[in-house]
Amino acid sequence: MTTSGFDGFPTDLMLFLDDLAVNNNRTWFEDNRDRYETSVIAPARAFVEALGDALEGVAPDVEADPRIDRSIFRMHRDTRFSKDKSPYKTHLAMFLWEGSARKMACSGFYVHIEPTKLVIGAGVYRFESDGMKQYRAAVDDEVRGAELQAIADRLAVSEVHLHGSHYKRVPRGFAKDHPRAELLRHNGLFAIAYEDVPPEALHSAECVDWMTERLVPVAPLHRWLVDTLEGA
Repeated sequence: MTTSGFDGFPTDLMLFLDDLAVNNNRTWFEDNRDRYETSVIAPARAFVEALGDALEGVAPDVEADPRIDRSIFRMHRDTRFSKDKSPYKTHLAMFLWEGSARKMACSGFYVHIEPTKLVIGAGVYRFESDGMKQYRAAVDDEVRGAELQAIADRLAVSEVHLHGSHYKRVPRGFAKDHPRAELLRHNGLFAIAYEDVPPEALHSAECVDWMTERLVPVAPLHRWLVDTLEGA
């Protein structure tokens, strides 16, 4: 059990996100900045630190950096190339990663909170060039590939869903009937669990324990990816 002192996210987190969805403009946001800092950012910082401590057993070098643009994703949206010009995201997202590469090139644990959905999981959303080469070589390797296939098979019978399949065909240089052809079609690899209704545990001292219990089962995938992307 954790002893972090983190008592859960305030209920106003969900109310703030609901209100932001209705008033997605800079004037409203600035008028409610104190509320944003109190109900969103302050608890998110405490949660990141507490979850980092809780995950040390399965991710000993996990980076739990409670700064915006580190473990806490910024709320501001980049609207330059989007038809949707809403300036703010209407969810809270956090990422704790492990590895020496650029943050988003590493495997990590992801938590996404919004009023109607909770998303938690682990892995790499999209491989960068070097990571893709390392990943494919590991999938092709008889021992390392079999390890990943066993992890994927275990996840397939759980409520966790494996994502990242992208290519229609097996990449050039690999046999079309490769025993792990499906895994070779991925350009990212991550396991995600969904909750249609965020649990009451989010707002209690049980929050970190509840999250940890659901992230530990996907830790083998994370560990495989960390070892692979570090060139082990």
